[in-house]
This record gives sequence, C-alpha cells and structure tokens, in this order.
Amino acid sequence: MTAEEKRLADDRDRTAYWRRWGPYLSERQWGTVREDYSPDGAAWDYFPHDHARSRAYRWGEDGIAGISDNHQRLCFAIALWNGQDPILKERIFGLTGPQGNHGEDVKEYYFYLDNIPSHAYMKYLYKYPQVAFPYDQLVRANQERGFYDPEFELVDTGIFDRNEYFDVFVEYAKQTDEDILIQIRVVNRANTAKHLHVLLEYPTGSGPHQTLQQVAEAIGQRLCGIFLRNQAGDRPVHGGHSLFQTDPHWRDLLLFYEYFHGDNGAGIGANHQTGWTSLVATLLHQQSQR
Repeated sequence: MTAEEKRLADDRDRTAYWRRWGPYLSERQWGTVREDYSPDGAAWDYFPHDHARSRAYRWGEDGIAGISDNHQRLCFAIALWNGQDPILKERIFGLTGPQGNHGEDVKEYYFYLDNIPSHAYMKYLYKYPQVAFPYDQLVRANQERGFYDPEFELVDTGIFDRNEYFDVFVEYAKQTDEDILIQIRVVNRANTAKHLHVLLEYPTGSGPHQTLQQVAEAIGQRLCGIFLRNQAGDRPVHGGHSLFQTDPHWRDLLLFYEYFHGDNGAGIGANHQTGWTSLVATLLHQQSQR
C-alpha cells in the first residue's frame, strides 16, 4: 500500500480526515444565482465583479489559489497587488453573460498544476501582469464584437508581450490531515526588478489585508497572549485554576499544554514539554526585543 493509498483508506475509515481540506474555494462567487436577491432574477447585474470587493457574500466565498474545509467555514486564499492596479487582485476576473460576445468568459490565466486524491499535495500557478490589469479594455472590446467574431482575450491586449508578469506558485503539503504547509513562490519573468505585494485577509472575513510578515507577527502575538498576563493580571493559559493565577509561588510557572481552548486560551490536555515550548519561547524573546 502506498502512502497515498494509506491516506485514502484512513479517510474512508474516518480515522483521519485527509479530504476535509482541499481546493473547495470557489473561483467566482459574484454573479451567481446563489447570491442573487434581485426582484427579476438578474444575477449578473445584482452582484457584479465590481461589487465583490466591497460586499459580503451570503452563501460562500471565492479567491485565487484558495483552499477551505469541506463546509467552507474557514477559507484561505491570496491577494496580490502590483502597485499599478486600482484594486487588489483577490479573485478571478471575467465577463458576465451579457458582456461577452459568446456569453460569460474568464479573462485570466491560471493553472492547476498538481493534486492528489487526498489533497495532501496541491500546486497552483497564477500569471499576474505587472502593469495595470485591463479590466475596462476587456469589457469594451468584447462588447464591440459579434457572435461570429473570436473572443478578445487577455493576451490580445499585449500585456504579456515583454514578459512583464509574475508567475505566482502556491503549493499546499499536508504533514497530517490538519497540519498544512503553505508555500508561496513568486517568479519575476521580466528583465527588470519589480515589486509585488502578497497579502492575506486577516482575520479571515474581517476585510483588512496584511502582508505575510504582518500576519505572522499578529499570529505570534496571539500565541504569546495565551501566556502573558492580561489587563486583569491573569494568564489565559491557567484558565480557572486560582492557585496558578494568584499564588506567588505558582503564578509564574508556565505550563505548555498539548492544546488550548479556542475561546479563552486555557490549557487543555497533557502539560509536558511539547513543541510549543521552543516556539512560544522564541516568540516571547522576539517580542521582548522590539
């Protein structure tokens, strides 16, 4: 039995949920009948691409190179900005049914390079132009063409003629069914140095976007907050144990548990020295140096 066959067997037997996380995040949630609350059923007009960055969806999410759990409770995707576009590149752009001379049509270039049945490994490539994305030109040129004319594609704008674009590779590799490594690799295909902002919405669903470094620092601060005293002078890790919270002989004894309560940070499970020890100790040291 191969490693992948073992993963699929475990998933089938419900001993490990390898397919809980996968490429389930929609490429396009805007303009769908799921989000249509118009009186006349005009889904394209009720929720167009231009609204997606400022309105909340009711029945799903979308994104570039995204993954989610199988109920889409938690989603992960990237946002890009080349310094030229008027908006962040958060989702795939395309024409609506009425805009395209052959109906709805995606006007982007992206590729699903690899995936295995358990989704233990996934790889995605998105080609992001370095100059301003020609949203208006794509709409206008296709509306001017008739049914028997070829479609006007992104490459027809000349935006890739001098290789002025980024190849954005996104890879996912699972250590376990709940431990996922995410690697984002950007390759500049132009002959000159260019700057690209890779952003994440953090916390998910909040609206603001941050750089990978900012997200890492924010998560680090939240982890440290489990062990540091709050405004009431308590350490969340000690939970409701008054001995550890108030006794001067115990209150500075930090226990590194296997798990932590998702709502209040209280330690749960065995409190032996685990991998959290070195991680949190390093994060606390880094914060003390700032």
